[in-house]
Amino acid sequence: MQQNAGTLFFLQIILFFNCSLSFSFKNCTIESSEEMKEVLCQSRALTEIPDDIPTNTNVLDMSFNNISEIKRTDLAHLSELVSLIFDHNSLKHIEDKAFANLKELKTLRLSHNRLTNLTDQTFQGLDQLRSLYLHFNRISRVSPHAFQSMTNLHTVDLHQNFIYNVKEVATLFQLPNIEHVSIGLNHITSFDSDDLPLNTTKVKSLGLANNPIRKFSLKRDIFSFLRSIDLVSSTRHIEFDVVNKTFLRSLTEISLGGFYMSIDAYNDMLHYTSLQKITLTALNKDNKSSIIQSACSVPTLKSLRVEYSLLNHIDDHMLSSCSNLTELSFYQANLKEMSEQSLKSLTQIRYLGLAANYLPKVPVTIRGLSTLETLDLSVNYIRELNCLDFVNLTNLKTLSLRKNQIAKVEKCVFQESHSLNRLDMGGNGIHSLDYAFAIKMSRLDTLILSDNSEHLQIKHGDFSTLSSLRVLELHSGTYNLSPGDAFKGLDHLKILTLSINIFTKKLFEGLSQLENLQLHLSFIGNMRDSQNEEPPLSGLPNLKYLSLKLHGQYPVHVTPRPDMLKGLNILQSFTADNFFHALIHPDTFKYTPKLLHLTIINGDFSVLLPELFEPIPNLQRLDLSSNTFRTLDFLANLKSLLRLKVIGNQLSVMNDTLFQTLPALRYLDLTNNPISCECSNVGFKQWVLTNNQTQVINGHQYKCAFPVSQQRHRFLDFDTSSCWIDVGFICFTSSSSLILLVLVVCFVFHFLRFQLVYAYYLFLAHLYDKRKKRGDGHLYDAFISFNVHDEDWVYNEMLPVLEGEQGWRLCLHHRDFEPGKPIVENITDAIYGSRKTICVISRHYLQSEWCSREIQMASVRLFDEKKDVLILVFLEDIPTWQLSPYYQMRRVVKKRTYLSWPQAARHKGVFWQKLNQALNADKNPNDDKHLIIEPEEDH
Repeated sequence: MQQNAGTLFFLQIILFFNCSLSFSFKNCTIESSEEMKEVLCQSRALTEIPDDIPTNTNVLDMSFNNISEIKRTDLAHLSELVSLIFDHNSLKHIEDKAFANLKELKTLRLSHNRLTNLTDQTFQGLDQLRSLYLHFNRISRVSPHAFQSMTNLHTVDLHQNFIYNVKEVATLFQLPNIEHVSIGLNHITSFDSDDLPLNTTKVKSLGLANNPIRKFSLKRDIFSFLRSIDLVSSTRHIEFDVVNKTFLRSLTEISLGGFYMSIDAYNDMLHYTSLQKITLTALNKDNKSSIIQSACSVPTLKSLRVEYSLLNHIDDHMLSSCSNLTELSFYQANLKEMSEQSLKSLTQIRYLGLAANYLPKVPVTIRGLSTLETLDLSVNYIRELNCLDFVNLTNLKTLSLRKNQIAKVEKCVFQESHSLNRLDMGGNGIHSLDYAFAIKMSRLDTLILSDNSEHLQIKHGDFSTLSSLRVLELHSGTYNLSPGDAFKGLDHLKILTLSINIFTKKLFEGLSQLENLQLHLSFIGNMRDSQNEEPPLSGLPNLKYLSLKLHGQYPVHVTPRPDMLKGLNILQSFTADNFFHALIHPDTFKYTPKLLHLTIINGDFSVLLPELFEPIPNLQRLDLSSNTFRTLDFLANLKSLLRLKVIGNQLSVMNDTLFQTLPALRYLDLTNNPISCECSNVGFKQWVLTNNQTQVINGHQYKCAFPVSQQRHRFLDFDTSSCWIDVGFICFTSSSSLILLVLVVCFVFHFLRFQLVYAYYLFLAHLYDKRKKRGDGHLYDAFISFNVHDEDWVYNEMLPVLEGEQGWRLCLHHRDFEPGKPIVENITDAIYGSRKTICVISRHYLQSEWCSREIQMASVRLFDEKKDVLILVFLEDIPTWQLSPYYQMRRVVKKRTYLSWPQAARHKGVFWQKLNQALNADKNPNDDKHLIIEPEEDH
């Protein structure tokens, strides 16, 4: 057994120094599924590609970093990559054949970088590549053979670069499977078929927008497959020269525009009988009507979109020739008015978009558009709705009035909207519905009323006829007043988002089919324990997803009732944001045995009870971020837990054995915790570096929070060599000739260990006296010996009184130890350089190796000087059997300065007075007695 233990320990040492075997990557995170392994390294301020990326990675995301070069060796081992993303870096150079081994790569993204040229061998080896994104670079030179080997390339995006001539990218059009090419926002002044040495191309979509093109010329039939072209111009004049209109016989979609384009230029480019969709951009006031009429004269046209223009007004004649349109959109067209007859010719219209304009009311002209199915009036200045606004829109299915200035909805507004399926009125100032939905709207599926007035009131019967409603959003800035029966009639509602300040079971009556509930609360109200009220959610037996977010200040003394989740037997996901601020009752999740995802964030916890998680053994994801946890020991034995996120807490010392009780754990995120770089964390550091199952997210980026001397170092880099002294292991690995000696040493250690320890420290004290030649002077009045878990009490209770009020000079290891000096020497200097030693004793203190050494050294000084230099302050009532032999020996020598904080809780002033007396006393301890609470004889 000892041999196996030694072998295991030896292997751990090897792994400890071999970071390449670590599952905690230095800069990346792995997201894996049965089909795909993704490595995510985005937004890490990286300057080079990490060297620990697994060879079987399928997706690598290096976006939003500072990488300036891709070397040939960086990606050579990633032969299974399918997608590679380098968007938003500082790439200036890619070595030739850098992608040569990526035989399976399908997508390559290199946008938003500083690339200037593409060589013959930049993309060598990418035979299977289908999509290449190079937009927003500085590419001005492209080798004639740069794309030649990519025979499967389907899409290339080169817009916003420095390409001056289409000849630079001519080889793109020759590729056998190319369909989409975008070279807009470059410096191309001419597009001429003579510049493309080919007979035909399979390009279906060509983007040339915002180039200074003065001439577009097709003299040969090379674009027989072209369906879409974007020719939005940035020049004053453009010549459109297509020798034969049949050269663009497949063209169905075209985008044109430019404030300076003439009507003749539009006419030349619009008259193609196959066109079905036209987008007109940046029309000015002078030519708007003629151009729109010219576009609508195309007999096959079905969709017209006018955007970013200066129309201001649409009169009765502008759209008179648009009778064939099924889709019409004026987006950011500066529309302020539409005449009453402006849309009368649109007898086949199904989609009408008027978003992001300046319309003060619903245009009268839409009345009677009986074929209309979707109407978008979002982001305008509509203040009120008229009873006739939507009259005769019998086929209207989707209506958006989002982000207007509507304050009230009259009962008659939707009286004829019987076919309406989705209604979005969010982002207005609605404070009253006035039974607007009391009329029968049997097909309404989604109703969005979020982000309206904080005083929006929902009255009984407001939704009583919406029997088919499945989604209802009522989230406002603060809350909605919702009396009982507010949701009566919503028998099929599945998703409800609600801001509220009253929370009772009666509120949710009739919502038995609800599956997803998101509550934004301004007051916990009736969620407090009350014998006269039923649990507020007990009437929602089909609820699977529940989110509770409390806004504003929470009354800390109020605890939600323990049965608040009663009745939610199939709940799978529960989120509590700023909701719990006191100890959560252990029965809280007793009613949710199928819970899989639990989020408790923005609370004020330092600990949770282990019993809390016993009823939810199948929990897979747990998020406890933004609380004040100092330990995670309460999480033991969550056998199914896959993901644990504890970002932004107060975790400093991690119990590595805890993670051995979480056998399924795959992701652990401890970002923004004050991790301690001390020997107490050696086990955790070793676990992070050696475990091959759990990813510690950003583990290599964790910084040391203390001690102060380590604060600039990373947690996984701090030196632990002094923590690895193991006498048992050294004896085990010694030669057989020392076995007998080891047995003798073990025998002596077992029976005489206490005497030997004290003899050892007496010897140290003798050496210290001889070396230091100390006199009667002391640097400090007292050295404070305490455990890191009790530092809040020391800093918040003890120091303000002893230093602030009584004026004693105290020595604390975090503040006064000399950096760089061995810790044992620091302890010795502190104890002998102080008149007294105050030991702040708790259960954590008894378990600490360094605290034991401090009290041993102080006891040795007591023997040495024959003075009562040791003061014991008990923070907890600790049974005798839990005290180590060092403290029992303290009683043997009858030193009687004991102070108990729990028993003096009601007499703090007396406690501090007695401690002051103890610090003043320098007499023989047998004649002195400083007691607030006298310990019992067996304490």
